[in-house]
Amino acid sequence: MIAKFFIFLFRVNQSLHRLRIISYSFGIIVNIIYRFIGYIIGVDIPWKTKIGKGFRISHPMGIVIHENTIIGENCWIRQNTTIGIDLRTKDAPIIGDNVNIGANTCIIGNVKIGDNSIIGAGSVVVKSIPENSVAVGNPCKVIKNRIVNNKSI
Repeated sequence: MIAKFFIFLFRVNQSLHRLRIISYSFGIIVNIIYRFIGYIIGVDIPWKTKIGKGFRISHPMGIVIHENTIIGENCWIRQNTTIGIDLRTKDAPIIGDNVNIGANTCIIGNVKIGDNSIIGAGSVVVKSIPENSVAVGNPCKVIKNRIVNNKSI
């Protein structure tokens, strides 16, 4: 429930910033509540982050996402996940649609995670993952392609 409320505040805060209304009292109040809830539950997602519709967080604790990250629609992220830039190149990850990211996962640098992929718990992703893949490990490797009804999904 708190994760849904946090995502709602993220969307409102993002809209207010884009409309340049954040300096007004309502915008300031929303921003303060958003930051406070994020601090309490341990989630750091800057308002500049591009996140598609249907974004879900399970067990919101210890989630850090860099502001330059792009996340597609219907993505699901679990606790203790870091999605950040490569400090040398400043490149951020791009995560496709319908991606499921397990707990305790690090996704760092100029990587692209393809649509409909699953990243297993405890994975460290430093190379791109193709579409329709299941990937696990440190470093993360594709272990199989997802196939349903005789075709890739």
